[in-house]
Amino acid sequence: MFSILPLRYEKNRFFPIGTFQYLCIMLLEINDLYFSYSKEKPLFEGLNLNFEKDRIIALAGESGCGKSTLLSLIYGLLDWQKGGIIFEGRKLMGPKGNLVPGEPDMKFVAQHFDLMPYATVAENVGKFISNIHLTKKKETVAELLEVVGLEDFAHTLPKYLSGGQQQRVAIARALSVMPKLLVLDEPFSNLDFSRKIGLREKLFRYVKQHDISLIISTHELQDIIPWLDQIVVLENGKTVQNGSPEDVFRNPESPYVAELFGEVNIFSRKEMSGYGLQKFAYYPGDIKITGSGHEAEVLESRFAGSHYWNKIRMEDKELIVYSDGKIKGAVTLTFS
Repeated sequence: MFSILPLRYEKNRFFPIGTFQYLCIMLLEINDLYFSYSKEKPLFEGLNLNFEKDRIIALAGESGCGKSTLLSLIYGLLDWQKGGIIFEGRKLMGPKGNLVPGEPDMKFVAQHFDLMPYATVAENVGKFISNIHLTKKKETVAELLEVVGLEDFAHTLPKYLSGGQQQRVAIARALSVMPKLLVLDEPFSNLDFSRKIGLREKLFRYVKQHDISLIISTHELQDIIPWLDQIVVLENGKTVQNGSPEDVFRNPESPYVAELFGEVNIFSRKEMSGYGLQKFAYYPGDIKITGSGHEAEVLESRFAGSHYWNKIRMEDKELIVYSDGKIKGAVTLTFS
């Protein structure tokens, strides 16, 4: 006997209210995945991950941890040996199950951009858009060029663009078909800092407005953390932490995770005990110069824009501490 669940309408979709709601919003499931480039050294052994719909998710980790390989597996460019990947309830088959590599409801922008060399920027962006409604197509292309900041290069050939500009063309082209899942491999790696700031905000706002789920690989979490819903940290093919941005930042499981957010002061267990500290990791902003606390000596104090960057010695431990102004001589520190 079957029961009928009441429905909730949200973001142009109906969701059941009740026991099975969680299953209905699951985007991607990676179950007991095994993958190896060589039999001697497997990269993923029993990897398990779940990603919900309409979220911006970062795969983070140092070079060689498996980020790019996992994205290629998700998109269907590599065959795995064991386990499975399920996308919106459908089991994916990888290259063996697709005549053309890649999944139809996804778009993947790798670190090589595969642009059409003899087509303009606008033509590249509109490559996958139907010509049935040309006016609508032109409007969509113009909107996407504005998102990636290339309005003035619409009629330029890719060979006249920088690597960062070509990367932005590839992102706009991927967005043009409104994929259910957009997969980006280090999308800001070729961009100048000023361009990176503008693109990340427009890109993340665009995918949220259009209900596009996004998985992005990065080793620069501090640049995108305000827009993230989830962070998955990989180390040597293993998931070492998976949670909300705030939880991963404030409660890193290891020095490896903490260092992904930038400068951090790491303490051994012996040092934690000796200094009476509650954590093994303190970011420079977590250490304050106050009227009482641990005695220390300023070794360097340098202007760093919004703050001063200070190297301070506390007994035999050198620390990085931020301050509002230049400091020197003897100071006392407290840890928060």
